[in-house]
Amino acid sequence: MARHYESAGYAVLDQNWQVRGGEIDLVLGRGDEIVFCEVKTRSSARYGSGFEAVDGRKQRFLRRTAMSWLDVHDRRGNLRFDVATVMGPTVEVIEGAF
Repeated sequence: MARHYESAGYAVLDQNWQVRGGEIDLVLGRGDEIVFCEVKTRSSARYGSGFEAVDGRKQRFLRRTAMSWLDVHDRRGNLRFDVATVMGPTVEVIEGAF
């Protein structure tokens, strides 16, 4: 997934960053933009899409974890939260998902 963003000109700032209570799969930067990306991998859509798994509760955790990342790294910028799903060879990204 990181390669997808790198090909669009983003730098990978962090991967699988953890803090008590949360984890961020990818943190990316380009200019003054900071993107927090939640990646969901599925082998099938049997139990719903990866996008559906990022419900309101998960979004709150991601926001809180992102704020921790910003504090720890003393970074500020325009924030965006993306959700990416990977199913086999297919990759879909919703930019600004929430």
